[in-house]
Amino acid sequence: MSLTDPIGDMIARIKNAQMRNHKKVDLPSSNFKMKIAEILKSEGFIIDFKVNLENNKSILSINLKYHSGNPVIGTIERISKPGRRIFSRAESLPKINNGLGIAIISTPKGVMTDVDARKQKVGGEIICKVF
Repeated sequence: MSLTDPIGDMIARIKNAQMRNHKKVDLPSSNFKMKIAEILKSEGFIIDFKVNLENNKSILSINLKYHSGNPVIGTIERISKPGRRIFSRAESLPKINNGLGIAIISTPKGVMTDVDARKQKVGGEIICKVF
């Protein structure tokens, strides 16, 4: 099975799992998805993640975080899609909810948040926004 948008699939699985109040979500793993999961963990949107090997396939397990019964991730939305890529310079990176949320950016220096990209003065592709 081949996916045309694996990051979009990851975001959809996280949204669907949180709507059903699941504690964790499993999805096919890749280095790019692990970088996104690292950012979500460091920013406090998920509890933890780990990579398991099942039937010679690596599976990314993400433990979702809830606060008084509600998911911590209020909205997670894909910005740059395979059909329409969205790039931005460091000066014009969007602020998500006046700085309360984050945008995940894929830059030449790696995957990082919009805040880190502004500090390093590097632009890139806006992958998704989370708040």
